[in-house]
Amino acid sequence: MLKSLFGKGDSGKPRALRVGDSVRVLAGIKDEDFGRDLGGWQGRITEVDAKNNRILIAWDSVTLQNLPDAYIADAEEQGLGWDSYYLMLADVELTEPRDREQDVEATRNEIGEKFAWHHLGAEGRDISQILAGIDSDDTFELLERWEEYLSATLAFPFKAEVTEFQERGPLRDGDILDVFGIESVEDVYGLIVKVKKGRKTYYFPLCDLSALDQKSPNHDPLHLYAVWFANQ
Repeated sequence: MLKSLFGKGDSGKPRALRVGDSVRVLAGIKDEDFGRDLGGWQGRITEVDAKNNRILIAWDSVTLQNLPDAYIADAEEQGLGWDSYYLMLADVELTEPRDREQDVEATRNEIGEKFAWHHLGAEGRDISQILAGIDSDDTFELLERWEEYLSATLAFPFKAEVTEFQERGPLRDGDILDVFGIESVEDVYGLIVKVKKGRKTYYFPLCDLSALDQKSPNHDPLHLYAVWFANQ
């Protein structure tokens, strides 16, 4: 037990574990959320709750690189963290670091990009596939990928309904429009499509539209884009 509670100081005497120490999880310790065996996982202590004999461990880059995709995806969808975990002091043992903190940050960022949209559930997984390889902060490049994807996926023309409240302009929520194609990409309004209401032609944000026929092949791709735009 002493091995898991204490490390050795410069004098060779036992000392309490502290922030910054590298620790390894003992065999048989499980994640309470998913029941996964955490034995052998390693990281650095970032918090010590001495009153409750509990610590927060930020996983090191080696552990992060070996996290199963399913584990990360499940954590994202349930709003749980995957890059750190609370454990009891008795669940770990002191060990030597095997990477640098900058390695941890780089690996965490890489994983974060890969699973950037998984918090949206099944829709998020589909969005991640469409936007794979693009920096989640590069809005214009993301919009260009959407333009490429939707231009190849949507069958024009199709009928759509304005589903978002419109503060100004000639079109209102509930209006039924004919959509003829993507005309441009704008930073603020996203993909702009050419639409008609009656004989009049307008240019309107695609994110504010929903395919009128919910069973049409246009419905789901358009819905994914609207979900992404609302959550970016």
